[in-house]
Amino acid sequence: MPKKFAIFGNPVEHSLSPKMHNCAFIELGFDGIYKQILLEDGVKLKDTFLKEDLTGANITVPHKERAYEVSDILDPFAKKVGAVNTLVLKDNKLYGYNTDAPGFLKSIEKFENIKTILILGAGGTVSSTSDILKESGYSVTILNRSKERLQQFIKSGFECYSWEEFEPKEYDLIVNMTSAGLSDNNLPAPKDILDKTLSTTKAAIDIIYGKETPFLKLAKEYNLPNFDGKEMLIQQGVLAFDYFTEHKYDLKEVEKIMREALN
Repeated sequence: MPKKFAIFGNPVEHSLSPKMHNCAFIELGFDGIYKQILLEDGVKLKDTFLKEDLTGANITVPHKERAYEVSDILDPFAKKVGAVNTLVLKDNKLYGYNTDAPGFLKSIEKFENIKTILILGAGGTVSSTSDILKESGYSVTILNRSKERLQQFIKSGFECYSWEEFEPKEYDLIVNMTSAGLSDNNLPAPKDILDKTLSTTKAAIDIIYGKETPFLKLAKEYNLPNFDGKEMLIQQGVLAFDYFTEHKYDLKEVEKIMREALN
């Protein structure tokens, strides 16, 4: 019987994770199968994982904090940032990991002279990536619709603003980490704020992938280098695959296969 894996999210039909993982399973001769699972109610995450007889799963919007809560054993980094995007069942216990943050860090290595980063949003992905960016020497500012979700970041020493109190200044990189544009045509922040910040930045990234979001369209109007989340998807996928397969394979080979699968 093949080992079963899945990605949980809402929405999830856009996910390219099954394509990446299934291609890697086939190419490397691993007996596994990976599918999408639409999960509307995060409370049902653990029950659904167990009912589906899964060995491992990736977790996307909006269930990363819930995945953290249902983990029996947390990787030190996942524990620190309070968000899990990779679950693995071992010895009847759910192990929670976070591959988003190291995946994102690797995905921005292509940029030169990036020191200051403005992140839009305050969800689970921001929790992990802001921390690892700070540890890696970047100056990170977080902008969110409301002040309430910013409290954890303020306690961790980040410069944080709600839309109302934000006064735009110059940043090297602006990153959309909200779900705005994923299944709608919304911008991640008021247009006047985005116009002021995009007009002075060096580059823009949207972690949503597979479509030109309103945010990326606006970045193009300013002739900015802009990228979707495909590179982050690949990098975090390689690390998740490593956990799923218990570190059996060369990660460069896994990355090569996943990259070819998406191209």
